[in-house]
Amino acid sequence: MTSHTAAEIASQPACWRRAAESLPRHADVLPRRGERVAVTGCGTSWFMAQAYAALREGGGHGETDAFAASEFPHGRRYDRVLAISRSGTTTEVLDLLARARAAGVPTGALTADPATPVVALADTVAVLDFADERSVVQTRFATTALALLRARLETEDALPAGVRPLARAVRDAERAVTEPLPAALDGAEQFTFLGRGWTHGLALEAGLKLREAAGAWTEAYPAMEYRHGPIAIAAPGRVTWTFGPLPDGLTEDIARAGGRLVAGSGDAAADLDPLADLVRAQRLAVAVAAARGCDPDRPRHLTRSVVLRDHGA
Repeated sequence: MTSHTAAEIASQPACWRRAAESLPRHADVLPRRGERVAVTGCGTSWFMAQAYAALREGGGHGETDAFAASEFPHGRRYDRVLAISRSGTTTEVLDLLARARAAGVPTGALTADPATPVVALADTVAVLDFADERSVVQTRFATTALALLRARLETEDALPAGVRPLARAVRDAERAVTEPLPAALDGAEQFTFLGRGWTHGLALEAGLKLREAAGAWTEAYPAMEYRHGPIAIAAPGRVTWTFGPLPDGLTEDIARAGGRLVAGSGDAAADLDPLADLVRAQRLAVAVAAARGCDPDRPRHLTRSVVLRDHGA
């Protein structure tokens, strides 16, 4: 029987298309050109915030920072705070929005559920309910939120050089949900994910997916930092997976260490958009979970939302 997680992963190309089509309805929620913006979330949403921040600032749309909601620097001044929260109930996100409102900072939120507290706390809200999920492990909502934000930058000619149109990413994702994964990855001992610029956030998210779904040993780094220590992990039976073009010489360095390299974007054999390559990593998480006897629909120690009681702000 197909898991909820696997079915939701496969639905992403359609969700990204729908996000792009919904863009005109959400213009008031999304950052405007020239604004100084902070983007925030927890877990997966934080990693999507990091990817968007790098895309937005790299494309000249405006200074953009990304923070875990629990680590937000409230002493800084921003023109807008944008929160990403699938459930709309995460304690740290709600606390942040309440403090921003009290300080008079305009706020927006991307969520999957219109009947949650985030709708009342944010000044403007984009509800992507068509991308909501039954699975605890977040896949399609996160990538759909990033697709919406990426589509906004594209319409304003504010994507960094080399980032493809979203329509191309959708087509690549249609390949990513059907084409076989590289052979024998589900038996690997360890996985390291690498990215540069906006794809570093995708690398962090790929690592999280394997930890959540399969309890796998994973790490993630900026690609140019890999040789500054982390390459010591590379060995036979261990995988290094890169999002985006490889730094010069890294292929040879990994080969000398005995590791296995998987390059989904910038590689002549695959040449996938990095966001579509994240879909492959999500599928890998499900495959590794199955190989280890784990249920990706019921990950260990996790719930759909973290709601804290009697917490300190």
